[in-house]
Amino acid sequence: MGFATTIGKYQLGRTIGEGTFAKVKLAVDTKNGRHVAIKIINKAMVMESNLKHQVQQEIRTMKLLHHPNVVRIHEVIGSKTKIYIIMEYISGGQISDKLSYAKKLSEPEARKLFQQLIDAVDHCHRKGVYHRDLKPENLLLDSKGNLKVTDFGLSALRKPGDMLTTACGSPCYVAPELLANKGYDGAAADIWSCGVILFELLAGYLPFDDRNLVALYKKISRAQYTCPPWLTGCQRKLIARILDPNPKRRITIPEIIEDAWFQTDYVPSCGYESNENIHLDDVCAAFDTVEEHNAEVKTHKSSNFINAFQLIAMSHDLDLSGLFEGQDGKRQRTRIGSKHTVNETIKKIEAAAMDVSLSVERMNNFKMKIHPKQKMTRCCRSSYDLSAEVIEVAPTNCVVEISKSAGELTVYKEFCKSLSSLLIEKSDVSSQIQESETVDTDSDSTILNECSKEEKDKENKLI
Repeated sequence: MGFATTIGKYQLGRTIGEGTFAKVKLAVDTKNGRHVAIKIINKAMVMESNLKHQVQQEIRTMKLLHHPNVVRIHEVIGSKTKIYIIMEYISGGQISDKLSYAKKLSEPEARKLFQQLIDAVDHCHRKGVYHRDLKPENLLLDSKGNLKVTDFGLSALRKPGDMLTTACGSPCYVAPELLANKGYDGAAADIWSCGVILFELLAGYLPFDDRNLVALYKKISRAQYTCPPWLTGCQRKLIARILDPNPKRRITIPEIIEDAWFQTDYVPSCGYESNENIHLDDVCAAFDTVEEHNAEVKTHKSSNFINAFQLIAMSHDLDLSGLFEGQDGKRQRTRIGSKHTVNETIKKIEAAAMDVSLSVERMNNFKMKIHPKQKMTRCCRSSYDLSAEVIEVAPTNCVVEISKSAGELTVYKEFCKSLSSLLIEKSDVSSQIQESETVDTDSDSTILNECSKEEKDKENKLI
C-alpha cells in the first residue's frame, strides 16, 4: 500500500511530518513550481474514529482565515481511500525547535514574533475562531523568520461573547479558568497562552512547569511563576497583566497592542477581508466515497477510546490524587492501567473477581457489573453497586475504571488489588494508575473532561 507519487497537479516528495491518522508530505505544484505541504489523511481511520466533523471543522476554519501570520489552505482533494489537504509550505520549522537550541531569544526577535502572534490571534478572534492550543509547537517560521500559526484541530468557532465549555490544549499553556470545569471566554484563554509563550521566548523556560499535574495546576491557578533577572520592568509588567488568573481582569488584545513595550518597532500585519462564502463542497465530496453504513459499524469500536487530555490526567507518572477528596455519599472510583488487549483485560477482570468471590455480569462490550457470587435477593443485590469499564487507549493498552457507590469498601479494595496484580503480571512495564476520585453519582464530573462526545473527539488531534 503506499502513497501515490502525484495528486492532481502536485508531485509528492519526502515526508515532513507524521501522526496517527495522517502524514504531511512536501510537494511541488507542477504548474508553477511552488512548494506546498500536503496533509494526507487516512479516510477510513477518520470515519472509524468519528473524526469527520473535526476534519471538516479544521478545514473550514483554515479557509475562513486569511492572514500573513496564519498558515493558508489552498484546496482539498479526495480519493477512494485518502483525503489530501494542500496547504502553504512553511520551511523554517517550529518555534519550539528554535527554542531547543537557542534557549531564549533576543528581545527584538521575541518582540517581533509576539507582535505577529498577537496580530494573528486578533484576526482569528475577529472571525470568531478561538485556537485553544497555542504553543511553540503550533507556531511555524517561514524562510524570512516570520511567524505562522498552524494546527486548528482544537479550535472552536463561536460568536464573540459565547462561552466555551471544552477543556483542551496543553497543560503548561492552559488558562486557569479551563481548570475550573465551567464556561470560559475563548479569547481570554488564548491571550493567557500567548502570555506563556512570551515568557518562554524571553526567559528560555516555561513559567508553569511541574511533572505533578496537581502542583502544575495550583501554580497556574495562582499564577505562581518566577521571572529571570534579565527581564526588564516593562516586560515583567506586560507578562503580569497577561498572566492574570482572573480572566475578567486579564489584559485584552487592544490593550496589549497599546502597551509601550509592544509598540516598539511594531509593524502591524493585517488580515484580508473577503466576501466570498466558505464552501465545504470539496471536503464533503472527499468523504462521499466512504459508505456511511461502514462508518456506523466501525464507529462503535472506537467509541470507548480515551481522549488525549484524559490520558495525560491518568498518567502513572503524575499524581492527581490531590484533585479529589473523599466524601460520604459519593462514588468511589479507581483507574488501573493495562498493557493488554481489551479481551485479555476483561478476562483478567473476571479472574480477579473470582479471586475475591465476585461474579461478573457483562453489560456490553466494555462495561461490566460485579456482584457477590452467592445468590442474593433483588433487595440484597441492590445494596452492592460495583462496576468496571474498559477504556481502550491503543490496541494493547487499556484503562480499567472501577466504580463503587454502595457495598463494603474491603471487598472493593481486595478486588482492585487482585486486578492490579493480574494486569501487571507478564508485563515488562507496570502501568498501574490508581486515582481515587470523588464523583457525584448524578454528574460524574472530572476536572478537565466534561464535554459532549463530539467535542471530546476534537481533542484526539490529527497531526
